[in-house]
Amino acid sequence: MMSKIFDLTGKVAVAVGGNGVLGSAMAKGLAEHGAKVAIVGRNLEKAEEVVKEIIESGGEAKAFSADVSSKDSLVNVANEIEQWSGGWDILLNAPGTNSATPFFELGMDEWDKIMDINLKGIVLTCQIFAKKMIDQDRKGSIINISSVSSTTPLSRVFTYSVSKAGINSVTQFLAREFAPNGIRVNAIIPGFFPAEQNRKILDKERIESIMRHTPMNRFGEAEELQGATVWLASDKASSFVTGTLIRVDGGFGSMTI
Repeated sequence: MMSKIFDLTGKVAVAVGGNGVLGSAMAKGLAEHGAKVAIVGRNLEKAEEVVKEIIESGGEAKAFSADVSSKDSLVNVANEIEQWSGGWDILLNAPGTNSATPFFELGMDEWDKIMDINLKGIVLTCQIFAKKMIDQDRKGSIINISSVSSTTPLSRVFTYSVSKAGINSVTQFLAREFAPNGIRVNAIIPGFFPAEQNRKILDKERIESIMRHTPMNRFGEAEELQGATVWLASDKASSFVTGTLIRVDGGFGSMTI
């Protein structure tokens, strides 16, 4: 029984932002446990690279292109994925963008871009993909990717922190909204993983500060997010888990002084 508790064979997962560093690692984890995975990203070439790696490892996947800030684009890609797979049971929301612009220099164009991708995009994705799950009476799991900055705002990333705090609220609201339909909604709060969107602000001083506040005294590896992802995706392993914010942060969230 325990050997099968994380088996996702027969499940279909949609990984929005699955072409990024963290999203691709989580998508590969789902595929390795048997899920058929749709990799959705704005950059189709990168999505196809992830698909190639999954297929070479014996999994099944296909790349799709979409702009998460556009409802029309998401509706189109949902229809394309439905034609390919018939529907889905798992939705992984992992798009993200960041900026280190100081608060008083922040323009609303930049604010809108970050909020459109990090927050509005998740809301739109859940509206479109969860509605189809409900219409097809497919129970399942939605996994949103938040950030340690969502609970304790970090310096240099004002808009990003605000957007991720919004993700936590969206996650808990939708957990209540979708529970009667058998859809669980949770969020993963990653600690510091040197992904694309934060490399530009990881100077020597900031890295030293991060390490002082991370009990495990290191950055996370993208593959270390796979366990939480697969656990939350499995309707056997996490059947009574919804509305939770799961930290994978090396202890950062428990650190004070």
